[in-house]
Amino acid sequence: MHLVEVTNSKLAKEFLLVNVEINKDNPNYIRPLDKDINEVFDPKKNKAFRFGTVKRWILKNDSGELIGRIAAFVNKKYKTKGDDVPVGGIGFFDSIHNQAAADMLFDVAKHWLMQQGMQAMDGPINFGERDRWWGLVVDGFQEPLYGMNYNSPYYKELFENYGFKNFFNQTCFGLHAKEPVSAKLQSRHATFADKPEFKARHIDKRQLEKAAQDFTTVYNAAWAGHGGMKQLKKEQVVQMFRKMKPVMDERIVWFVYHNDAPIAMFVNLPDLNQWFKHLNGKFDLWHKLKFLWVKKTKPCKKFTGIAFGIVPEFQGLGVDAFMIVESAKIIQPHTEYKEYEMQWIGDFNPKMINVAYSIGDTIESRHLVTYRYLFDRTKEFKRHPILMF
Repeated sequence: MHLVEVTNSKLAKEFLLVNVEINKDNPNYIRPLDKDINEVFDPKKNKAFRFGTVKRWILKNDSGELIGRIAAFVNKKYKTKGDDVPVGGIGFFDSIHNQAAADMLFDVAKHWLMQQGMQAMDGPINFGERDRWWGLVVDGFQEPLYGMNYNSPYYKELFENYGFKNFFNQTCFGLHAKEPVSAKLQSRHATFADKPEFKARHIDKRQLEKAAQDFTTVYNAAWAGHGGMKQLKKEQVVQMFRKMKPVMDERIVWFVYHNDAPIAMFVNLPDLNQWFKHLNGKFDLWHKLKFLWVKKTKPCKKFTGIAFGIVPEFQGLGVDAFMIVESAKIIQPHTEYKEYEMQWIGDFNPKMINVAYSIGDTIESRHLVTYRYLFDRTKEFKRHPILMF
């Protein structure tokens, strides 16, 4: 076996192909779009390069076959409250089921991170935001959501045998979208059903600026300032909504209003992987046209949660049930969606986990883990601190 640092476009393509080769016999694997992975490593596309840098390696066997890959990153902005050592990251890890191969990949990443002054590494994580490519799947190996890591069960063994320890758990929550809403939710919904000052409405894509303003209002009241979450500006959200508009389904983006003031939101998108799985990782002009055809001819049966929040003064009163039941009146009879799954929530965020359970008859649909490895093996290991609100 021998390691090769990714230093040119040919090797960058091989870096992508490792993931395809390792997962070629897995029927639930969906190849990520090549452009999405390449953009992580492009200084012109990834803002994380303002604060750090990255290295990539691929692993080949003696016959020259691709058998593994890894990336390592340093990012001055990557900090967890309570960290007493500088922490780097690893990600985009793939390996055959061979501990020696995995150890070679972990070792080269560790040694490079040590040269950068790091004393620990977390992984698998992203060189960028946490909403993509974050965590190792340890349970629930069904088709991945868009932007989610995917791996075989044996990866857990490779990480833990090397010495990685569980830094925090990540849980995704799901719902069977076509099943009747529970009597409990119906009962809580009734509290608001006859109060005309409360209204639940889905957005109108022709009025994206209003939707962006309502999102900003609810988000800043419900989440900003908690656990390091920053205030959003309307302009940021307008830009985000405009990017989402081509794939946005207005029937699954909901707000609740009290006397016309937004007090709650339930923001979702179709799971893009249900369409992208037909593109084999490509998104050039031809595949963009194919995407439009697939989108038109193959209804998406799954949607995924992006944001859920209630302003503090209306929390715990049943507004969540009112919003869910009202949205179900549209989503269940008038859309093709059969499954719903939220993006992961860390076990360090009990408030958000409680919110997920309050949405309805939720189930834990899959579990991921973010691991940490301390370079000083005598140092006390500490898990991610619980967020205090």
